[in-house]
Amino acid sequence: MKIAISGKSGCGNTTVSKKTAAKLGLKFVNYTFRIMAQEKGIAFEELCRLAESDKSFDIMLDEKQRKLASEGNCVLGSRLAIWIIDDADLKVFLDAPTGVRAERIHRREGGSYEEVLKKTIARDKRDSERYKNLYNIDNNDFSFADLVIDTSAFSAEEVADLIVQKAEQLLDYKVNK
Repeated sequence: MKIAISGKSGCGNTTVSKKTAAKLGLKFVNYTFRIMAQEKGIAFEELCRLAESDKSFDIMLDEKQRKLASEGNCVLGSRLAIWIIDDADLKVFLDAPTGVRAERIHRREGGSYEEVLKKTIARDKRDSERYKNLYNIDNNDFSFADLVIDTSAFSAEEVADLIVQKAEQLLDYKVNK
């Protein structure tokens, strides 16, 4: 089984993907700009800035994710997973209001909430423009996802349980088909 989980920053992609993979005994795949920045020895913010004008960073990231996911039986958590992993058995989009996402990022990274909120709004705008320009993907249109979860209403554990439940339903359907 291959599960793709996407959502904007602060929705819980990484935490939920990791928990889902553990519950299902699948490999967790989460290659991100944060990891790429560490590998290149530059600050995450600098890599994000560079990616705005140099498409090669996104392309490298997405190709690495595709390669890792092509090995099968995994949960891939990334901003574009549901758009770039065509053969995913289950595509999940995690959603939450901007203020909730900013509060989560604020708790995780510190700083002033107002500044984090501004940065979150700006990042959402930049990411959307980049994905549209690069792949013609509208990351605000996730209507094709098999499962959409507003993560503001649940803990990460509960969100993972909802995904596991859907995955088990799919597996049961495939076995009985």
